[in-house]
Amino acid sequence: MAPVPASVARQAELLKQDGNTYFKKERLGAAIDAYTEAITLCPDVAVYWTNRALCYMRRKEWNKVEEDCKKALQLDSHSVKAHYMLGHALLERQDYAGGIKELEKALDLGRGANPASYMVEDIWQVLAKAKYLEWEDLSSKHIYRMHKLMEACERALTSFYTIEDSQVQNDCEEIASERLQQLEFLKDVFGKAEQDDQPKEVPDYLCCQITLDIFRDPVITPSGITYERAVILDHLRKVGKFDPVTREPLEQHQLVPNLAIKEAVQAFLDKHGWAYKMS
Repeated sequence: MAPVPASVARQAELLKQDGNTYFKKERLGAAIDAYTEAITLCPDVAVYWTNRALCYMRRKEWNKVEEDCKKALQLDSHSVKAHYMLGHALLERQDYAGGIKELEKALDLGRGANPASYMVEDIWQVLAKAKYLEWEDLSSKHIYRMHKLMEACERALTSFYTIEDSQVQNDCEEIASERLQQLEFLKDVFGKAEQDDQPKEVPDYLCCQITLDIFRDPVITPSGITYERAVILDHLRKVGKFDPVTREPLEQHQLVPNLAIKEAVQAFLDKHGWAYKMS
């Protein structure tokens, strides 16, 4: 493809700026038109596609969000916003695995670009919800299969003892008692299996003492206390350069990633399938 003339590129950029102005004023239709004109002039600029996708996202036109984000990612595979909005769109059509994959990519890219960015927190929140929805969906299907299996086992057990009754004419009470015990044991086994699918509370040691929420990016201070990185950085900037619990002097360079807690959090989430109670 031939290079776009500089005059055309400038015109496209002006259209993008118009689109941004319209977007801020909630004139989504006008913003979409402006971004569409910019795309027509310069179709190889990823940001024009993601800007238009954001408009479609506000209007909940998820198919168009998905189309524009996929085009943007063809042009720039490292676009945080494209991965983020595509993840949203996939979740809306209940493609939880696909949505989670895109959101995780957005989170990784966002952390690399600017770990303190507000968008990283937004991505994390949506990702947490997505994984919970995925677990909820899988859990519902699993429970349904468990119930069907239990019903089949009960029918098989009843059939077995019916056959035995026809073969044995005595000890009827003993047979009935054994059948009842087997059925109760069967319910107990399936009941315990179902309990494993229930939401779990997050242990306190996996939660930040300030936010009381599960750690995303834990760091440890010289005093041995672990905090969420973004939260402790915000404290150092706005409140003062000291540990909020021990009040000891604290500088940003003294914060060290707490890999042990980070691995423990991941192990908890992997084991429980994000089936914990959301805050």
